[in-house]
Amino acid sequence: MVEETRSRSPLDTVLAVWSRRKWLAILGFVAPLVAGVSLIVFLPNVYRSAATVLAERQQVPDFFVRSTVTSAIETRIQTISQEVLSRSRLEALINRFGLYSDLRQRVPLEGVIERMRGDIKLELKSMELKGLREATVAFTISYQGTNPGTVSRVANTLASFYIEENVKARERQATSTTEFLKVQLGETKKRLDEQEQRVSAFKRRHLGELPQQMETNLTTLERLHAQLRQNADSQTRANERRQTLSSQLAEAEAFLTPTYITGAGPGAQFAPPELREAARLAQKKEELARLRTQFNDNYPDVVLLTAEVAVLERELAAAMARQPKPNAEAKPSATPVTPSPVTPYVFRLKEGLGEVQTELKILKTEEGRLRDGIASYQARVENVPRREQEFMELSRDYQSTRELYGSLLKRYEEAQLAETMEQRQQGEQFRVVDPAVPNDQPAAPNRFRLLLMTLAGAIGLAIAAVLLAEHLDTSFHAVDDLRAYSRVPVLVSIPRIVTRRDSLRRWWRMRLAATAASAGLLMIVGIVYVAAHGNETLVLLLAKVVS
Repeated sequence: MVEETRSRSPLDTVLAVWSRRKWLAILGFVAPLVAGVSLIVFLPNVYRSAATVLAERQQVPDFFVRSTVTSAIETRIQTISQEVLSRSRLEALINRFGLYSDLRQRVPLEGVIERMRGDIKLELKSMELKGLREATVAFTISYQGTNPGTVSRVANTLASFYIEENVKARERQATSTTEFLKVQLGETKKRLDEQEQRVSAFKRRHLGELPQQMETNLTTLERLHAQLRQNADSQTRANERRQTLSSQLAEAEAFLTPTYITGAGPGAQFAPPELREAARLAQKKEELARLRTQFNDNYPDVVLLTAEVAVLERELAAAMARQPKPNAEAKPSATPVTPSPVTPYVFRLKEGLGEVQTELKILKTEEGRLRDGIASYQARVENVPRREQEFMELSRDYQSTRELYGSLLKRYEEAQLAETMEQRQQGEQFRVVDPAVPNDQPAAPNRFRLLLMTLAGAIGLAIAAVLLAEHLDTSFHAVDDLRAYSRVPVLVSIPRIVTRRDSLRRWWRMRLAATAASAGLLMIVGIVYVAAHGNETLVLLLAKVVS
């Protein structure tokens, strides 16, 4: 017996276990297999259709018109996605195509919208451009559902939404940029006008004292000094002519002094000395007046001539006092003085002297004007540094504002061109290059892979059930097991005696077990049908597990 026990192979053990647990193994294999196959059969087909959209560059070269839409395509696509996948848009699509009719009866609308967001998939397609990082040149928008025709139409509709929203977003951004620059340009223009008015008022208020007029002022000042020197020279020559004419006139008048005629006969006598002194005094006074026009009162010739005039005045006054007073009743013994006739020569001298006097007055007036002008321009030249500092402070803001206005004006014109380009759809656009078409092959579930997984799971479950049953069963199924367990020798082995009643009982037991197993399998099939029929969520979950 011991030798027989040692000679049993693992195959004999497996066959013995199979003999005892075959029905458990069959049930453990069939039940999950039926459940898995039923699940595979009852799961709905989920179809996916995708539309490929190409991002075309703007048709007008950037060298001529620079677009105001500077955001990256990836950012713009994500922004458009928020608009396309909004609640209102998806709700309109659900109502338009009658999507998720079964699901809408079980869950609220928000859940249906979230489900549709999960069924929509956006995939960016990038390529590495020369000298640049990877750039998006196209993207794929896909949608999945149970009806292939509806799925393709929804995918194409979503692609059209992206195209429309891209056009609207670019136009909106271009328009907002133009409006913003227009407002900024108006405010800058207003500020520039105010600063221009202040600069103009400053120039009018300090006309002639501006830095850019410095050279003109110096030139004018030099010209006025030259005119003043010329005027002084002219006055000197005029005074010399007046002195000469005065001397000539005094000499001419000395020869033409009036005489007293005593009677009418030829016995005429010369005028008395008093008249000669009076003529001399008049000549000295005229010469003194001429000198005073040229020199001040402290000049030696003026002082000497003033003293001579004073002496002559005193002598003349004394001579006039010594003369007797005329008697009114007495007849005059002599005829009154008769003025000497004015000769043409004296007349010309007086006329020339008058012209010289007039010329001197004109020159004096012009000298005053020149001196006033020199003082004015000298003050302007002295005020130039201060005005230059004030003008620099005033013009600094004006210049910066002017540059800002020029820059804004240029940008505004460029923004207007960009806006026109976007309105005419000449800028960067999205274009469908590969529209979505109905797909005959379902995207999920992968039934072949699920079947393999089901077979593997059923086999593993059957083996696990057999092993568990063997582990929990503590009975001895063979004499060898008893002999191996106990040291007490086994004397005899009595085989199982099967009676007719035992056979009948076993037959009924087998029928009941088969019936129960069939009922259980049918129940499993029913439960799987209820759980899997139309359950797209389960399909997606299994698709993730399988993948």
